[in-house]
Amino acid sequence: MFDLDIPTLLARALVLVVAFTVHELAHALTADWLGDPTPRRMGRITLNPIAHLDPIGTLMLMVAGFGWAKPVLVNPYNMRGRHPRTAMAIVAIAGPLSNFVMALLAILPMRLGWVSIGGFLGASGDGLLPSFPFLLAQFVIINFVLMFFNLIPIPPLDGHKVLMGILPPEIAYRLEPLEQYGFLILLVVVFLLPQVLRVLVMEPTWTLILFLIGLG
Repeated sequence: MFDLDIPTLLARALVLVVAFTVHELAHALTADWLGDPTPRRMGRITLNPIAHLDPIGTLMLMVAGFGWAKPVLVNPYNMRGRHPRTAMAIVAIAGPLSNFVMALLAILPMRLGWVSIGGFLGASGDGLLPSFPFLLAQFVIINFVLMFFNLIPIPPLDGHKVLMGILPPEIAYRLEPLEQYGFLILLVVVFLLPQVLRVLVMEPTWTLILFLIGLG
């Protein structure tokens, strides 16, 4: 998946700018809707990619399949009417959900036959620019990859916050000390246990894509 030809890099760069921006904006808007002014005060209620992208994290995702954007800082104690863990879970799930919606919108023209599904299988494009089917396919793939990756229940990923919000309080409390080791665990999974990512991210991504385009 991670070829480094110029059309592929350009396609992924464009897709990542949109996907990361909308993902982080979804977190910010959800926290704002729940009553926390922190994202608005920090300038995160915007579609300006500069407010959301981490240059190194974006580059890493393009070439290595592992990356990050600037996290949206929120204060769950400002969110009205909900336990802080529940509020954080709602804010967390908004990011992967936004990737799911974007992927569905991008795959719809393929499902309806308006755009060839060859972008999933064919060449990235002629010359320096990616073909439109390839660009659309990359948009679908990357958004589903981001969705499934972020749903892995390892801190600091969104899936961990969602899990902590739905677990019984006594279990969630016992798991809290593991958060300080979360990033280290994540690095081990990404770089030393790639088969875990294949099972949790890549296989569900392609299964869902094949189902949605009518080949599954």
